[in-house]
Amino acid sequence: MSTTADLVLLLKKELKAVHMTYADLAAKLGMAESSVKRMLAKGDMPLSRIDAICRALKLDFAELARRVADAQPLLAELTQAQEKAVVADKKLLLTAICVLSQWTLEQITGSYRLSQAEGVKYLVQLDHIGIIELKPQNRYRLKLAKTFRWRPHGPVMDYFRDNALLDYFSGGFDGGGEGLLLVHGSISRSLAPSFLERMQRVAQDFAQQHQADQKLAEKDREGYTLLLAMRSWEFEAFAALRR
Repeated sequence: MSTTADLVLLLKKELKAVHMTYADLAAKLGMAESSVKRMLAKGDMPLSRIDAICRALKLDFAELARRVADAQPLLAELTQAQEKAVVADKKLLLTAICVLSQWTLEQITGSYRLSQAEGVKYLVQLDHIGIIELKPQNRYRLKLAKTFRWRPHGPVMDYFRDNALLDYFSGGFDGGGEGLLLVHGSISRSLAPSFLERMQRVAQDFAQQHQADQKLAEKDREGYTLLLAMRSWEFEAFAALRR
C-alpha cells in the first residue's frame, strides 16, 4: 500500500509544478499559511485533508494514488516469509506462477481446476503477500521487477528441488524449440562471472519476449520453461573416485 508520506511528497511536487504557493493553498483550504507549511513538512495528515488539497489542485485522488503506486520500486526478490506463504498452498503457488506469466483470471480458471471464487481468493492473497496489486474486475499489476528471481535457497526453490526437478529433467528435450545442453570444462576463475552475466542476459531476453508476445493470440503462443544454471560442481559418483 502507498504511504501517506508518499502521497504528500507527490502533492508537494504538484504544487511546485503548477506554481501554487503555500499561501495560495492556505487560502483555498481556509487555513493559516503556517499551518499548511507545518502540515506538509511533517508529511503526515488525514486522507480527508489530502483529498481537500487534491480538490484545490483540481487533481483526482484516485489518479494521485495510482501514480504513487506506479512509482513504488519493483521487487527483485521476495522475503523468506513471503515465499513461505506462497508455497504453503499448492493452488496459491500455481496462481503465483500463472501471474508471473501475466495470465488473466479467466485463463487460470479455464486451464486448471480452480473455481472463479478460488481464483479471486488466491489473487487477493497474492495482493496481500505483495506480488501483485489487485485492481477492479480482477485485473492486476505485477509488483515484480523483470530481474525477479526466487531466493536461491528459499522456500520456493526448495519446493521445486524436492518436487519438480526430476520431473523437469525426465523430459526428452526433443520437441520443437526444446534442447538440453550439458557442457563441462575448466576455465579461468576471472571469466566465470562474465559467463554468468551472459546467462542473466538470456534470461532477461526471454522475460522481455514473454512480455512483448502477450499481444499475440493464445493459439500463437506456447509455454516454455527456461532453466539456466552454472556452478562449480562434480558429480558425486565421480568425486567418490578421486584419490
